[in-house]
Amino acid sequence: NLTILRTTHRSEFLKTVFSKTKLAPVQTDCSFSGCFLLVSGRCSCVFRYIIGKKGETRKRLESDTKTSISIPKQGVEGQIVVTGAHRAAVASAVTRVEVLIDSFRRKQPFTHFLSFALNHPQVQQGFLRFREQVLERCGQDAGVDESIFQNPAKLHLTIGTLALLNEQEVTRASKLLQQCQDVIRDITEAKPLPVEVRGIEYMNDDPSMVDVLYAKVRVQDGSDKLQQIADRLVECFAAAGLMERERDRVKIHGTVMNTLFRKDPSAEDKSASARPGAKDREAFNAKNILQMFGEVYFGAFELNSVQLSQRFSTDDTGYYSSAGRVTFS
Repeated sequence: NLTILRTTHRSEFLKTVFSKTKLAPVQTDCSFSGCFLLVSGRCSCVFRYIIGKKGETRKRLESDTKTSISIPKQGVEGQIVVTGAHRAAVASAVTRVEVLIDSFRRKQPFTHFLSFALNHPQVQQGFLRFREQVLERCGQDAGVDESIFQNPAKLHLTIGTLALLNEQEVTRASKLLQQCQDVIRDITEAKPLPVEVRGIEYMNDDPSMVDVLYAKVRVQDGSDKLQQIADRLVECFAAAGLMERERDRVKIHGTVMNTLFRKDPSAEDKSASARPGAKDREAFNAKNILQMFGEVYFGAFELNSVQLSQRFSTDDTGYYSSAGRVTFS
């Protein structure tokens, strides 16, 4: 989120910088000589990363782009201000600051995720039957034990993960989700989606060395409305710089078994690209599970919301605490 404070050659400058970043003009003062941009809404935790060891990163940016970059002191909330004599120089510096911030964000563990809750009582009951039967019939298979099963109260479909750096970003993400409500209701025709949870799958190539087993979820009318909602949400959040877009279409997955749970029952899987610090994992042999339970029926229910869920949290239902929610109807 970059906002222009003042600029000369307003129309040309906006055209130049808009092509590089997502900017929103706030006010202009064409009597100001030079270009002046403010990078707003940034957590102070990123400042040290932009400054670098002994200020080397900032000095290099300023030297390379022939600009001046003003950054608040560590621990002080404020704005990053980029000034320069030429619009192209300022645009280049702003782009490079944004790249550094994005790099910093990618290195942080995710704090929130967009989710469809699957913890309907019928689905929970079906999951508990599945867990009991797997342990009874496949409990001797390598790596299979009770510790790697999902908490039934937290069954969900993951749409995408977010590393939100402060409360302002959480608020921003929640508001962005609210802004998506009309788009979602256009897809659902302002009705809940009847969905069925049936079957399991895995993503890697070797069924004897699996880390995560997923439940498959489909809309009962055979439509791809759930996929459409997920794709539009990721498109929206990625465009806002709050989420990484990892593939053209979201791989909607409901985790039922995850080897991360073996050491940490509160762990969450980030399917496509693990965050730094991911724990070592002991895979399990899923061959017999897939053969015996490939089309297992967990249950059906009417899905009526998408949530911005907080990682490592629990609400009074046993599901994740919500930082935002929109309904389909």
